[in-house]
Formats: sequence, C-alpha cells, structure tokens
Amino acid sequence: MERLPGWLRVHLAALRALLVLTAVTGVIYPLVTTGVVQALFPGKAGGSLIERDGRSVGSALIGQSFTDAHGAPIRTYFQSRPSAAGAGYDPTSSGASNLGPEDVLDVLAVPGAKNAAGEPDTGRQSLLTKVCARSVAVGALEGVSGARPYCTGDGVGAVLKVFPAVGTPTRVVSANQACPAKPFIAGYQGVPVECAKPGEDLAAGRTVPVRGAARAVVPADAVTASGSGLDPHISVAYAELQAPRVAKERGIPLERVRRLITDNTTGRALGFMGEPAVNVLQLNLDLDGMRR
Repeated sequence: MERLPGWLRVHLAALRALLVLTAVTGVIYPLVTTGVVQALFPGKAGGSLIERDGRSVGSALIGQSFTDAHGAPIRTYFQSRPSAAGAGYDPTSSGASNLGPEDVLDVLAVPGAKNAAGEPDTGRQSLLTKVCARSVAVGALEGVSGARPYCTGDGVGAVLKVFPAVGTPTRVVSANQACPAKPFIAGYQGVPVECAKPGEDLAAGRTVPVRGAARAVVPADAVTASGSGLDPHISVAYAELQAPRVAKERGIPLERVRRLITDNTTGRALGFMGEPAVNVLQLNLDLDGMRR
C-alpha cells in the first residue's frame, strides 16, 4: 500500500489529536465534574437557588435590587449595594464600571444639545459624583447625613479647576456645579470660585479635589458597586444603618430586626479573609417569613 504524503499524515495526526482532546476536555471531563459536584453539592451546583412557596425567588450567590417599578427603594426591605452589571445585577453583564479614583470630573449636560443619536444631551457623571449622589440618596432614605469627603452639599464631586495650571491662580471654577448653582466654596487662595458653564473646555486648568471637613456616616459599600456587580452581600454596618427604617416601616421591634441581621451574617472567609457580610435576599425573606 502506497504511503500517504508527509503533509497529509501530519494533518491526519492533528485531526485525531483534535478529536481526542475535544472528547476528553469538552465532553468527558465536564460530564464527570458536573456529576461529582451534583452528587456532593447539589444545591450549589444548581446555582444555590432559594425557593419560597414552590418557586425560585433568587440565588444566594447573586444579588438583586429591592425597588419598585420606578426604581425607588421599597422602604420595607433592606437595600442591596449598587451594581454596575447591566441595568443592575445582570449575570450576563457581570463587571464593574472600570472607573477609578481619578475619575472626578463630570461632563456637564449642555441645555438644548443632542447626542449623536439625536437624544437630549445628558452629560456624564464621574465616579466621584456618582458616589456623592448615592450617599445623599442613602442619607435621605435612612434619615442620616449623606455628607462625605470630596462631595458638595448638593451631591456632586467637590472639584475645582484652577487657572493657570501652574503659578498664582487668577480664575477658579467649581467644575461639577453647573451654573447657576452656587459654588460649594466662595473662594480659593483669594480668588472667587465660579460655577461651571456647560460645554466650556476646562482641560487646561489644574484639577483640585477638595476634601472638606465632612465625616462619612453612609458606609462605602452603600455607594460603590462590587467588582462583579453581582455581590449579594452588604456590610454589617450598612445593614445596621438600614435596620431602624425597616423596623419602623414593618412595625416590629428594632431588636428583632437586628437579630435577623446577625442570623444572616457570614463570617470571614477561612476565618481571616475579608469582613463579615450580610446576605440581603435571605435577610429580606426572613423578614417576610415573620408574617407567617
């Protein structure tokens, strides 16, 4: 029998390797590992789903929002942390905003202007302003101060643009406060502070975030999203902040609510990594179960 050409033998060997590896790594291995996990940890393998009254209400591993049809927090429930995954807690869009601590300057909306799609210009909030706005909103919901460092009283980033960038200032603009807003400080190094004119290019100025004297009462996880956008937990501090509101809205003793927080608090991973956290879905389900 005539030997096959060398190039053909090489390609046939590659094809056999492809088929074998596909069968082993793409079929056999997944089936074996799935079967083992299903046998040992059936709940976790199935997505750690939580059921009530015969229907799935969520997963212990994926957070969800507790808001009404208009996006407003439902006052009888504990609220989750913000999420940057799609429209919020979307497992198909898991991820963070990818904005870092240097993202402090807003793009102010220009009245009457439209974007490339022909829609009204809405500008863009910096990460700092998002944090400030969330802090104000949480403070209003919980009846505490929403003030925090580097934030103005009206919930935007307290950032100045100083001109010239080097040398003695001759002009100072509160970059995130659109006119006719009153600047959060009257002056900087003897120069009056102006409000920002939407559409004006301030890039040539020196960026100066102003810390201020505010002390944050609202915890950090109440105003920042997790890296995955799917975190089902909040800090114990954020749960404790919400407890008085939930107790009042439900007409139950505050101590009962705090006991439920304790019951739904998980410790540090391996006893030393991270911080204790509270599973929001399970906590809210336990609150609803108190009615039964």
